[in-house]
Amino acid sequence: MSRYRKYDGGDPLAPPVDLAEALDAIGEDVMAGYSPERAMQEFLRRGDRDRVGLDELSRRVAEKRRDLLRRHNLDGTMQEVRELLDRAVLEERKQLARDVELDDADRDFREMQLDNLSPNTAAAVTELASYDWQSREAREAYEQIKDLLGRELLDQRFAGMKQAMENATDEDRAAVNEMLEDLNELLEKHQRGEDTQDDFDDFMAKHGDFFPEQPGNIDELLDTLAQRSAAAQRMLNSMSPEQREQLMQLSQQAFGSPALMEQLARMDANLQALRPGEDWGGSEQFEGGEGLGLGDGTGALQDLAELDQLADQLSQSYGGARLDDIDLDQLSRQLGDQAAVDARALQRLEQALRDSGYLQRGSDGQYRLSPKAMRQLGKALLRDVAQRMSGRQGQRELRAAGAAGDLSGATREWQFGDTEPWDLPRTVLNGVRRRAADPSGRLMEIEDVEVQETEARTQAAVALLVDTSFSMAMDGRWVPMKRTALALHTLIRSRFRGDALQLITFGRAAQVMEIEQLTALDARWDKGTNLHHGLLLANRHFRKHPNAQPVLLVVTDGEPTSHLEPDGEVWFSYPPHPLTIANAVRELDNAGRMGAQTTFFRLGDDPGLARFIESMAKRVDGRVVAPELDDLGAAVVGSYLGDRSAASYRDHFGDWMGGGRGFWVG
Repeated sequence: MSRYRKYDGGDPLAPPVDLAEALDAIGEDVMAGYSPERAMQEFLRRGDRDRVGLDELSRRVAEKRRDLLRRHNLDGTMQEVRELLDRAVLEERKQLARDVELDDADRDFREMQLDNLSPNTAAAVTELASYDWQSREAREAYEQIKDLLGRELLDQRFAGMKQAMENATDEDRAAVNEMLEDLNELLEKHQRGEDTQDDFDDFMAKHGDFFPEQPGNIDELLDTLAQRSAAAQRMLNSMSPEQREQLMQLSQQAFGSPALMEQLARMDANLQALRPGEDWGGSEQFEGGEGLGLGDGTGALQDLAELDQLADQLSQSYGGARLDDIDLDQLSRQLGDQAAVDARALQRLEQALRDSGYLQRGSDGQYRLSPKAMRQLGKALLRDVAQRMSGRQGQRELRAAGAAGDLSGATREWQFGDTEPWDLPRTVLNGVRRRAADPSGRLMEIEDVEVQETEARTQAAVALLVDTSFSMAMDGRWVPMKRTALALHTLIRSRFRGDALQLITFGRAAQVMEIEQLTALDARWDKGTNLHHGLLLANRHFRKHPNAQPVLLVVTDGEPTSHLEPDGEVWFSYPPHPLTIANAVRELDNAGRMGAQTTFFRLGDDPGLARFIESMAKRVDGRVVAPELDDLGAAVVGSYLGDRSAASYRDHFGDWMGGGRGFWVG
């Protein structure tokens, strides 16, 4: 059997999910110390320019919940009963005053009964149960009370019954009583384990009109009824003791007989036994001025329960949480169709991120940024660096890097703006392979084209030393440092593959790191700046590449406060000890003797640090750059390009070094 429903997928002509912005944001959070899984969750919480996030949806859910409680109270049915009772008494008094044929003693007795009615609404209704009404209008108003109570009690358990049973006949009420009797027998049979599907089908064939949800089996029927019945119990729990007492008294007058309430109480007991996991004991604090009847109040309690479920789903704070857990139908009911469309877009984005290969689950079960994601993130950072450099000096884009010099033997995919020669054999081979998979395709596509890469005539051995001391984290320099390292790594791996790059972190001690390690490195709070150890590792890297031009790049915000002892132990002292300074100077001199082209990138305005860095740079004929944090990546990349020793590279990128433009300060 085919089933149809309203399309809820948003704009069918919308472009596919773009992961670029998501990956950039996730990468930023990862570099700030978040795990990739948490970074993805934070992005989904915030959303982006074109997408509402989970936080906004959660705010709307919380706002609707507050509005329900602040706007309503649970006195609606009692207010309607009081109005009908007042109307009945008023009409009866009018009739007594008009009826001249009525015996004076009888009139006095009736007026005394009306005058002495209890101020308690439920008690007054009960006291008038046997009253012989003289006014037809008064009798009708009083009968409406009993009809209203019956309809409200039914509406509590079966949504929509208040309207459906309006102006109901005795036959309609008899049909309801028969349905409740059969329903309770079915529930009790199910509780004993004696029911069959045929029993359910027979019940639905006889009473299906009372269940617009059209459940397909007994369990679906139980779920629907138990949720509503539990909400009715929570509404009762939410009332004051006086309200509950009056409601219990009034319920005996429903349809003029306690029979309805007896059947409903029996049904509630059966449902609670069959679905004990529902919230039968909760309550809410309504504090508004707009009264809700029993049915509407139960609906409000159901809405509150749905809103609580949605809040939990949107929080994603439980183990194994996925956006697929969000009930889009509930969200659409509570916040409208657009909210469901927004949530579906987030679900698709999450699935696309997991399926894209940008996140990989490690052996420990935790997600990590994949090499593919690192390349994509590095390219984005490199584009940012290029824009900053070209914006400052008005030069060409960074993709031109590597166009001069000798062919490296490597090829890569053609990109817009490339001027390198095509590699025809690989281009044709790509087209043949694609046609083999799809014979209907064109002979040549632009993605088939590969170009020949070129490289500088002189290779470089690059050591990037980045300070990971306490102050780098404390002063907000942690993420810019990582962005810089990743941008330089991407540039060298994609454009200068012949160069050997080593990333070295130095805090209390120094360590060689792969870019994936550095990108995921949490902020370190150990005190110590071991430039001596970092330079030892850099010099070892230079000695491994004797035929390459050494390039030393040092990013730091503090003077050395620790060094490595001959036995390998770390020695720390603050303020900096002369022995620590001497060890760092000795290793810098060793780098200078190997011909290392050295640049220090000084972060911060400490005068003592400035004097120290400038004196260190002068010893090896190096340079000092004091960039703003946002310009750190452009400064390091620009220095690297400037330190490439081949004349052709100096001609090609020399202007990027910023000479004479206030970029270099030392």
